Amino acid sequence: MPIESNFSSVLEQEFEINFLQCYPNGALKYTELCNLLQITAGLHADLGGISFSDMQKHHQAWVLSRMLLEITELPKWRDKIVVKTWINSLENSRSIRCLEVYHNHKKIIGCETLWVVFNTKTRKPDILQLPHEHFEKIALQATENTVYKIDTQNTGHSVAFQKVMLSDLDIVNHMNNVKYLEWCLNYEDSKTLFSNAIKSIAINFIRELNLGDQTEIFKHQSQNSTTYSIVHNAKHCYTLDLKYM
Repeated sequence: MPIESNFSSVLEQEFEINFLQCYPNGALKYTELCNLLQITAGLHADLGGISFSDMQKHHQAWVLSRMLLEITELPKWRDKIVVKTWINSLENSRSIRCLEVYHNHKKIIGCETLWVVFNTKTRKPDILQLPHEHFEKIALQATENTVYKIDTQNTGHSVAFQKVMLSDLDIVNHMNNVKYLEWCLNYEDSKTLFSNAIKSIAINFIRELNLGDQTEIFKHQSQNSTTYSIVHNAKHCYTLDLKYM
C-alpha cells in the first residue's frame, strides 16, 4: 500500500472504552490495554506503508519481542482515551516503538516496545525489505525505564498446564502475544487486579508457540513483584514480570 496522505511520524488515535473491555470494577483489562496499543501500532504502520499486507509481499511480519508498560492509572468504562505512538529507532531487523496513553490530556500510561522483523517462511528474524526513511525516528522515551531481559533462573512453582488452542492464534499463525498475558493473569489474585495494584508490566517473547503445543506455566512471587514463565519442551517461550505499587 502507498503511504497515506494523512501519514505523520507521530500518530494520535482516540478510543472509547466499552464494557466488554473492562474488569468487574469497571477498569480496563490489562490484556485489552495491550490490544489497544497493538491496534495503534498497526494503524501507524498501515498509514506509513509498512503494514502486515505490505510486508507479506516479502514474506515478512512485525512480531513483538519485548514490552514494558508503566501504569499510573487505568482508564475506565466510557472513558475516552488518546493513544500516541512514534518510532524511536528502526535498523535492520529491530525497531523500538514508543506509546503513551492519555485521559483528559493527562498521561496515565507509558509503553516501550521492541519489535523484530520476522520471516513468515523461514520463521526467523529478517532485515526489513520496505523503505522507512519517511518515518522520522524520534529519540524520545515514553517510560522511565527501558525494555529489559527478565531473569529466568528462578522459575518458581508450576501453576498450570496449558495447550495452545485455535482461539489463541493470530494472523501470523502463531499464538498471539496478548494470549500469553491472559494465561498468566488468570493466576493472579483477583484483588490485585481489581485494585489496580500493578505499576509495571514487562514482557519477553522468546520462542513462538503454535497450535497444539503443550506448555507449563510457572510462577515466582516475592513481596513487590511476580514473575511468570511459560515453558514448552523444557525451554522458556515467554516471561512476564509484574511489579506492584
